Amino acid sequence: MNISAVLPVYDEVDSLGQLHRELAAILPADGGHEIIYIDDGSSDGSAAALKELADGDARVKVISFYRNYGKAAALAAGFEAAAGDIVVTMDSDLQDDPAEIPAMIDLLNQGWDMVSGWKKVRHDPLRRRLPSKFYNFVVRLMTGVPIHDSNCGLKVYRAEVVKSVEVYGGLHRYIPALAKYKGFKVTEKVVQHRPRQHGKTKYGLTRYLHGLLDLFTVLFVGRYFQRPLHFFGLVGLLLSIAGLVISVYLTINWFAGIPIGNRPLFFLGILLIIVGIQFFSLGLLAELFVQRRHREQQLVKDVYYQKR
Repeated sequence: MNISAVLPVYDEVDSLGQLHRELAAILPADGGHEIIYIDDGSSDGSAAALKELADGDARVKVISFYRNYGKAAALAAGFEAAAGDIVVTMDSDLQDDPAEIPAMIDLLNQGWDMVSGWKKVRHDPLRRRLPSKFYNFVVRLMTGVPIHDSNCGLKVYRAEVVKSVEVYGGLHRYIPALAKYKGFKVTEKVVQHRPRQHGKTKYGLTRYLHGLLDLFTVLFVGRYFQRPLHFFGLVGLLLSIAGLVISVYLTINWFAGIPIGNRPLFFLGILLIIVGIQFFSLGLLAELFVQRRHREQQLVKDVYYQKR
């Protein structure tokens, strides 16, 4: 069973030597394994260090970006290039321990399709740990996937998972949820989190804001892409009901002799009804688009089977 290790690299020149030695010890040279480093536009000499590793180790493949595109783009490129039956991802800052990989692969052999690392004990400042705990709680609540550390870089997948999941923007944070929505079996394992030895983190608190925005993309794509009316229709229904309640209340007041024409609440009720109808209409249009797409796919399948 061949393993492809995929590691995004961004300005981690001081960590690469030790990281590669530890990873190479886990993936023996005679096993047909590969180590794919994706240089995400580094400017500190990481590109030269990776070239040196590739020259000295036939297992190493290097993908270089001209500029920094972000972790999701790096992972997507690595997933596309990976040829192994099992794909391992980890960060290149030495905080993920390669020694955890065999135990995570054992879980795959027990029937799981993806194993996500859980940094239960973190060696990060409190200002990073607290927002992370809240963020992961929200992700678990919204997605329904019981993963405590969805943003952990150390993960192990069957190849079918990485070839099926589309990763772009900031969606690398939600690969467990995306895999779950695709029907794969996802679990987690407590892993060691090591203190950072070199450099500093490339992520600030703004990543949590971006992550929450990306969460809505994941929820829509994962839960409602095949049934958009369930999403837009629900929002439209709630807005319309709120508008109707306000309108009924004002109508009762009007019959009681209370003027309503110049009350802001009157215009709010009308606005809610109109916006609710628009949301519902948008859901219907999206539903028609999805149904047309399904019919076209079915037609292609029918033509294919007839030709066979």
